[in-house]
Amino acid sequence: MEFRERDSQYETQAQYEFAGAAAQETVIDNNGLAVYTAQVFGWMFAALLVTAGVSLGVLSSEELFHTVRGFVWPLIAVKFFLVFMFAASVHRMSAPIAGICFFTYSVATGLWLSIILAMYTATSAANVFMITAGTFGIMAVYGFTTKKNLTSMGSLLFTALIGVILATVLNIFLFQSGMLSLIVSCLAVFIFTGLIAYDTQMIRETYMNGMESTSEGQKYAMYAAFSLYLDFVGLFVHLLQLLGDRE
Repeated sequence: MEFRERDSQYETQAQYEFAGAAAQETVIDNNGLAVYTAQVFGWMFAALLVTAGVSLGVLSSEELFHTVRGFVWPLIAVKFFLVFMFAASVHRMSAPIAGICFFTYSVATGLWLSIILAMYTATSAANVFMITAGTFGIMAVYGFTTKKNLTSMGSLLFTALIGVILATVLNIFLFQSGMLSLIVSCLAVFIFTGLIAYDTQMIRETYMNGMESTSEGQKYAMYAAFSLYLDFVGLFVHLLQLLGDRE
């Protein structure tokens, strides 16, 4: 269900493309790009650590877990609200407020993820996490180093993701088909794998010299980290549905 939230962040895609065009007009400062890239992945990994910590904390307490499970739909609603607000308003926020929104979302995701993880064995969840991390690393390196322009692939993946979102919503409330759920998860894995490469390439394409040391640059770094964070969590959840061993 995580991937259903990804569509609302495309509100700022035009800003990314504008920034990318501006970046190409000057010679890129490779040292600055390296710092900026480190900022992006630093934000992403910090959010993932928060999510993992919250999930494990909930799973370690039976009472807390049952409380969280009773609020699953409000949690999903909060996640929808936060992802839409962050994607639509991040460039109008101050950097500290953007950071608060990002980490609030990662906490909400950790609470929601604990409910999903409880359905699978710890060993299979750990194995799927390692597969997700390996896939993410490979695709991130590809996206950052390839000379191929992935813009057209990104547009195609966004369109496919919207179709997957619609199919998931219809399946939850109308069809309730296990086979359709399996097909959707397979498609989602391929989509998120491609989006990892695309979003990583956007780090380089949208970088402008000096932005790593500005407040505006920090917000761009947080948005890029947010995109990659959603890619990672979405890939993990759908791989878990495909490969995980249920309790």
